[in-house]
Amino acid sequence: MTGIITSGEKRLVIVTGRAHPQLAEDVAHELGTQVLETESRTFANGEIYARFGESIRGADVFIMQSHCNPINEWLMEQLIMVDAAKRASAKRITVVAPFYPYARQDKKGRGREPISARLVADMYKAAGADRIMSIDLHAAQIQGFFDGPVDHLFAMPVLLKHFKEKLDPETLTVVSPDMGRVRVADVWSDHLESPLAIIHKRRDPAVANEVTVHDIVGNVEGRVCLLVDDLIDTGGTIVKAAEALKANGAIGVVVAATHAVFSPPAVERLSSDAIDEVVVTDTLPLPPEKRFEKLTILPIAPLIARAVNNVFKDDSVTSMFDGAA
Repeated sequence: MTGIITSGEKRLVIVTGRAHPQLAEDVAHELGTQVLETESRTFANGEIYARFGESIRGADVFIMQSHCNPINEWLMEQLIMVDAAKRASAKRITVVAPFYPYARQDKKGRGREPISARLVADMYKAAGADRIMSIDLHAAQIQGFFDGPVDHLFAMPVLLKHFKEKLDPETLTVVSPDMGRVRVADVWSDHLESPLAIIHKRRDPAVANEVTVHDIVGNVEGRVCLLVDDLIDTGGTIVKAAEALKANGAIGVVVAATHAVFSPPAVERLSSDAIDEVVVTDTLPLPPEKRFEKLTILPIAPLIARAVNNVFKDDSVTSMFDGAA
């Protein structure tokens, strides 16, 4: 079996960088194909080289890369692969970045700051990308940074299915860890038919990864609380939120997040007694040192594969989410 799907005159090609090849293999498996062989290597001075193993002329190419540490190396590798596809006469190039790089730098909070998420979009365009596909962007406005179609996928259906089978809506409260995630938590609350609570926090813009929990808006006493967020980096926000919920009478705290960044000391923090379970998807690789007893990992490949198939066939991607996209 080759790494190309043919539909009439159209050809679908899946290629991947080296950050998370297993995810690309899982997506290709869902599509009934294989990842196209790519020769990728890093030279002694750090320069990256990539070459596709067979012709992709006229093909619909999906270039997958998960942006984990070292994020700058993997971003550069994906840009080089996009450039290689452009110069190999691919008909259409879609960047598949499940975790969009630099997504948290989506606006200027203070003077003299960059908007790095926009810079990344500009680099993708300059390299030759026609389309971007990503999951649970940190800020929806990032869709407007790219001059072309952006398929913003949502992991919520994958996560919701898991929680509908495990949690009782009668004793459940959905919790937003900060004001910025209230809209998302509200949608979760509607789907799970459970009340909503909000944690008000303050973050010092001059100090990275430092959070202070203030007040909880809503009733959490005697409830199982489901904390929902798009990503977990060092785990500081989530753990302080969980501790505040337990201090206010919550009988259980379950955490749901799409992107498991898990920068140190996240594993130690998330193993805290304040948290009963952490549920994430595999948009980012999770090696043994990032796994722990309370962690549950849900596969995201079926969602990506369906979106890739819809784009390839020129079908609606929004319809996958009942118009929520």
